[in-house]
Amino acid sequence: MALYSALVLLVACERLAELSTARTNTAWSLARGGREHGRGHYPAMVVLHTALLIGCLAEPWLADRPFLPLLGWPALVLALAAQGLRWWCVISLGPRWNTRVIVVPGLPLSTAGPYRVLRHPNYVAVVVEGIALPLVHTAWITALCFTALNALLLAVRIRCEEAALGAATGDTKDGQGAPTAMATGPAR
Repeated sequence: MALYSALVLLVACERLAELSTARTNTAWSLARGGREHGRGHYPAMVVLHTALLIGCLAEPWLADRPFLPLLGWPALVLALAAQGLRWWCVISLGPRWNTRVIVVPGLPLSTAGPYRVLRHPNYVAVVVEGIALPLVHTAWITALCFTALNALLLAVRIRCEEAALGAATGDTKDGQGAPTAMATGPAR
């Protein structure tokens, strides 16, 4: 359990790095006329993603969940791959990446990195991590609850993002066209 706790704490530190990056990128976007959308769902996202990390630590300890190698090792690989995909998104979008939905008018939609093939690759990372990280130490209730609540939140978030991008680009085709110019990441 000590190694798993260290892993979850490292993920928490990664979240702090994301927030630092997002703050810098928010200032960059706002200085260029960026406009924030979807402020109403952002606090729920912060709570949900914080609860994921708490649940990852609490459930194995409170329910005395064992580490099951046949589940834990593949889940660890997926959790690490999700981190790699997330930071590929961050690097690909550069100052456009954010944990909030901020669109800078006049910027073309990005087709860099994973945005060449996926419209919302950062959310793929969130979904995979939300399932895999808890399952590294058999926290299946945390994985299930986060996944269900995250699906509801992502429905709101993606709709918000699509509307914001559509308004900025004049594209009203929901879910169609080029990948997003600003990928918003999970709030942490």
